[in-house]
Amino acid sequence: MDRFASDPRRRRILVLAVGSLFAAGGGRTGARGNGASASDVDSPDSRFYAAALSMKRMAESWGDQPYGAVLVFGGLVIGEGPSRVVKLGDASAHAEREAIRDAQRKLGRDSLAGSLLYSTSRPCRLCEAAAAKAGVARMIFGADLTDAGRPKL
Repeated sequence: MDRFASDPRRRRILVLAVGSLFAAGGGRTGARGNGASASDVDSPDSRFYAAALSMKRMAESWGDQPYGAVLVFGGLVIGEGPSRVVKLGDASAHAEREAIRDAQRKLGRDSLAGSLLYSTSRPCRLCEAAAAKAGVARMIFGADLTDAGRPKL
């Protein structure tokens, strides 16, 4: 269950914190010029893979496909996504798209410019396209923190 849905105060704090990061530039002058700070992009963080792994375990707990993903901005997890393909009977409910949708819902906007997508496996083409459309800066996947680069449409 989404921790933010049950606690409006926590959701408001997240929205304010992430909003202030976006407003302050959020690293838009990073070395790669793609909206993510150089430190975020150049140093994938295993803590965020661990968060994606916990989403995978959640999906498995209800008998879904073994995939999980989180969306990160400014060192904060802004979206969580366990696979919900089986649970919802929705072929588009891959973990990566669920994390993107969760972040968009929490922030109240479609643009997730400069965020990083961490997932337990390489995102499929449709998930990569969804990440590109949302403005995700980079995709990191797997326990070895493979950098899949900037998502493409």
